[in-house]
Amino acid sequence: MKTGLLKMIGDEKKMVSCFRALHGLQAEGARRQGCRRGAILVLPLLLCVASAARGQDNYEIQVYGSETVAPGETMIELHSNFTVRGSTSVDQYGVLPTEHAWHETIEITHGFSSWFETGFYLFTSARSGSGWHYVGSHIRPRVRAPTRWRWPVGASLSAEFGFQRRRYAANTWTVELRPIIDKQLGRWYLSFNPTLEKALRGPDAKRGWEFSPNAKVDYGVTREVAVAVAHLHA
Repeated sequence: MKTGLLKMIGDEKKMVSCFRALHGLQAEGARRQGCRRGAILVLPLLLCVASAARGQDNYEIQVYGSETVAPGETMIELHSNFTVRGSTSVDQYGVLPTEHAWHETIEITHGFSSWFETGFYLFTSARSGSGWHYVGSHIRPRVRAPTRWRWPVGASLSAEFGFQRRRYAANTWTVELRPIIDKQLGRWYLSFNPTLEKALRGPDAKRGWEFSPNAKVDYGVTREVAVAVAHLHA
């Protein structure tokens, strides 16, 4: 179990609690998105940079590790965040206000081989006076460098594609390419995700790819507790 206590996203303050239900991570000391085997409490101190006009698309916010889910295993994660301060009116694209919106994202990831997995995201949003609504879905296949290659770092590449309803994001169809490089150095763990994102449909569809550097460093205080510092461009 991993809990993220507080994330600051640009001018929107989000209190984020991410509860991960992990199933079948069998290797001793294995990491999945920064998690060691067993129950872990991570206390993150996050420095985040907001990109322009992203609407209400911060539903799943994290820096990934290179590990993939073991073949035949399935991992289920619940990403939760609440916007304390955000937009208070419908914007020019028809995107609903973000202030006091509660986001719940279900992520289901299945491992198909020792080097390939596929994740599926289901986004939802709730806000006082608006009820609870379906927002959109993404699919994310990912491959990684097999351990037999004996690279000095962990490496993987994911491609995330999907849509969100216009009421929740000005850009309704998007694609993301995310190289992932990480390294375990004793109790220290480092991960770098230099991400490329592009809108396929919406006001930013004619723009080029947007570069988004994301990185995390954490230190294992004990086998169950780690302290993390992350930079997220969301």
